[in-house]
Amino acid sequence: MNADEFREQGKKMIDYVAKYLDTIGDRRVTPNVEPGYLKSLIPLEAPEIGEKFDDIMADIEPKIMNGMVHWQHPRFHAYFPSGASYPSILADILGDVLGVIGFSWASGPACTEMEGIVLDWLGKMMGLPETFLQSNEKGNGGGCIQTSASECVLVSILAARALAIQKLKKQSPNADEGVLLSKLMAYCSKEAHSCLEKGSMIAFTKLRILDTDENFCLRGETVKKAMEEDIKNGLVPFFVSTTIGTTSCCSVDNIKEIGPICEQNDVWLHVDAAYAGCAQICDEFRWMFEGIEYAMSVNTNPNKWLLTNFDCSCFWVRDRFKLTQALVVDPLYLQHSYSERSVDYRHWGIPLSRRFRSLKLWFVIRIYGIEGLQNYIRNHVKLAKVFEGYVKADDRFEIMNKVDMGLVCFRLKGSNGLNQKLLSTINASGKIHMVPASLNDKYVIRFCVCSETATEDDMKFAWNVITQTAGEIGTTER
Repeated sequence: MNADEFREQGKKMIDYVAKYLDTIGDRRVTPNVEPGYLKSLIPLEAPEIGEKFDDIMADIEPKIMNGMVHWQHPRFHAYFPSGASYPSILADILGDVLGVIGFSWASGPACTEMEGIVLDWLGKMMGLPETFLQSNEKGNGGGCIQTSASECVLVSILAARALAIQKLKKQSPNADEGVLLSKLMAYCSKEAHSCLEKGSMIAFTKLRILDTDENFCLRGETVKKAMEEDIKNGLVPFFVSTTIGTTSCCSVDNIKEIGPICEQNDVWLHVDAAYAGCAQICDEFRWMFEGIEYAMSVNTNPNKWLLTNFDCSCFWVRDRFKLTQALVVDPLYLQHSYSERSVDYRHWGIPLSRRFRSLKLWFVIRIYGIEGLQNYIRNHVKLAKVFEGYVKADDRFEIMNKVDMGLVCFRLKGSNGLNQKLLSTINASGKIHMVPASLNDKYVIRFCVCSETATEDDMKFAWNVITQTAGEIGTTER
């Protein structure tokens, strides 16, 4: 493909994308296909001779779109939002064209410096303490962009593990590192994301999963008691992950209570705020971050709730040197003459290679402005309260979470099987899409406001589908 053909086909692609988003509401939210559907539509061998771009585009609708879950659909209410705004799409195009692999300052000066600046922008927007900002000359903090919240959690565990082993080696210089590793204990709540379990598996550290209070919140006294028990048994607490906006029900752990306990026991405190952290740009939600000054690291995902395309998981640390000492590998071929005066983000995470991800966050913040992004989040929260009102007005249903963000957890008053049948019937219709969660062994249905352009009409449409389906299946199991 030459430049002239690229211009021609690129314009067609932009038109196709714009039309897709303009008319997405006319599609089913979820596809009516079964596993393996694509094998009968696409040859199982690659073509020997190159094909025309028009022929490839002709296959998109009948073969690809028919098998897509449409995350930008106004009737998509599953998981959490997935950003796909026009400014972010355009920035991704530019980043893809540049093709920079920004593992060091020397490999991409603008890529590296933009990341630090934009993370400071967002950190200030969220009200993070100055100790997390790279521009704070009195501290060692800073931020970077990881691929996902799962990766942020993993690198936090690895950094905390390295610090803990280092401390134990000073106390027992001749001790085997494997023995010391076996003593380390991490903590999270039962509502924490499953990436905590995976991260602990990868790091070969123990993980203790703690109970929450009636609002599914992890409390300080619970953490304190668990640590005291483990210390008596010869274990070494080294890491606590709290969650601001849990996946199951958007509950908020009490970091104001947990923080001092971590500080007293020299334990790394991580705050996973993948979804609700974005809402900290609105002053009225800052109560969720009370105690954030005790955290060693924190993450949030603009690709969830700040209209930025995946992947874009923002990660801040209070002391970048405590992070990088666990991850630095510095071969000669990656060294450069500006190492002492610059940041090299290859030392901040698992992969060496890095895309120019800060470009799309820069575009989004500049196009929408802080006010525009605040209005977007506030609209989602307002609509969630509208939907909550519908549920509360129908005595067949019950609300299962405290609705502070854009997520409502609800269920029919009945068995888990009845609610599972309700959700599976709704999803099979393709009219709206939701997913379940388990809260205190009860099967609940998660309704999340996801579309950038969501309206009260969308809330009413969804509730009509839910109540109509509930009436069709009955409110009791036979």
